[in-house]
Amino acid sequence: MLYRKNDDKIKAFLTDNNNMALLVTGARQTGKTFSIRKVGKECFRNFVEINFINQPEMLKIFSGFKSANDILLKLSALFGENLVKGKTLIFFDEVQECKEIVTAIKFLVDEGSYRYVLSGSLLGVELRDIRSIPVGYMSIINMYPLDFEEFSLAIGVGADVISKLRESFDLKTKVDDFIHKRMLDLVKLYLMIGGMPAVVQKYIDTNKLNIVADYQNAIINLYKKDISRYDPEHKLLLDEIFNLIPSELNAKNKRFIVKNLNENKNFIRHENSFLWLKDAGVAIPVFNVKEPRSPLLLSKQRNLFKLFLNDVGLLACQYARDFQIRILSDELNVNFGSVFENFVAQELTAHGFDQLFYFNSKRQGELDFVIEYKDSVIPLEIKSGKDYHRHNALSNVLSTDEYQINEAIVFCTNNVSVDGKITYLPVYMTMFLEKNLSGLNMVYKFDLTGLR
Repeated sequence: MLYRKNDDKIKAFLTDNNNMALLVTGARQTGKTFSIRKVGKECFRNFVEINFINQPEMLKIFSGFKSANDILLKLSALFGENLVKGKTLIFFDEVQECKEIVTAIKFLVDEGSYRYVLSGSLLGVELRDIRSIPVGYMSIINMYPLDFEEFSLAIGVGADVISKLRESFDLKTKVDDFIHKRMLDLVKLYLMIGGMPAVVQKYIDTNKLNIVADYQNAIINLYKKDISRYDPEHKLLLDEIFNLIPSELNAKNKRFIVKNLNENKNFIRHENSFLWLKDAGVAIPVFNVKEPRSPLLLSKQRNLFKLFLNDVGLLACQYARDFQIRILSDELNVNFGSVFENFVAQELTAHGFDQLFYFNSKRQGELDFVIEYKDSVIPLEIKSGKDYHRHNALSNVLSTDEYQINEAIVFCTNNVSVDGKITYLPVYMTMFLEKNLSGLNMVYKFDLTGLR
């Protein structure tokens, strides 16, 4: 059984004394339903599930509700003795098909008899159409493909090895050479397999890359089916954007060129199509900033961006059929740059960096990523080759006093080392780079002296 970090988050939320509902969202095939079922059945005496796609008759039953009592009466008629007050979790799955349930959750939470969890895909898209989202009554957890740490544990890497690697990351000390080489080999495997739970499980069960590719292609086709179903007006453009992501990333500057869609296309007219792919969880945009200074959001340039896939395995699958073999054989002519960057974008997104940025200027060059980390702006360079010490843009930015950047990270295939302001880390250590959310728990009481 695959370990998911979100299982712990879901369990902590549902076993807390709060009476809020929980919404678990994310792209298709990221394991939302499996995690909710697992945790729900572990933590509650009774678990009731309604799926609005597999059980289309439920749409008629729960549409047009009049009150919470109306919904509870329908639930009682359907599940009877399985509903026990205070001991039952009710799971509404694929709620994008029944938006009324999202609106109704406020009244169900207020009534208080049961705990509720909702899930669905494309919810970033669908929720924009819901006028009354129950703020204050529902918390949200985003589900992503397995990150590299979860993948490593699933493959069989020991927890003590992960712990030792984390210690090296924290202390900036070298990793044992044998462990370092084996972890780099595992990165190669992850580049081919990715983190979609069904794909990872199929690899574990069979070790057959052709079967893995079949599963990956099935997911890609499912995404294309969603595109044609949920945005029929722009489906051809969305499908074209989605298909262009691998080739655009493989281009020299990796930036998505809107005119590659059509000479007459411009970003402003088609911005919503790019946002659709982001909100659906299918793509990860990385926007250019005018300068690498905090807050990065203030200098974001929304019409200059790179577009990555939500799963690096799906990206690799869309390249040539022999791409996996070429990765395994360490062919020097393979351009790993785009795949490595997709890997890092995926890791950062899964670890709380919900908006990603890069920096590019004609005068100083381009930085692959810039993040706000531990109250500072940190440039990240991603190097797949052996010339990882060549980073002109990074050196230029570090020597620009007005940016006041005191630390930078180069993720590469080399072992841990430090050279002045630059820390060189093996690319697998992106699994330890997490957004610091401690400030959200800060308590501040305003002094009202003289204002009363």
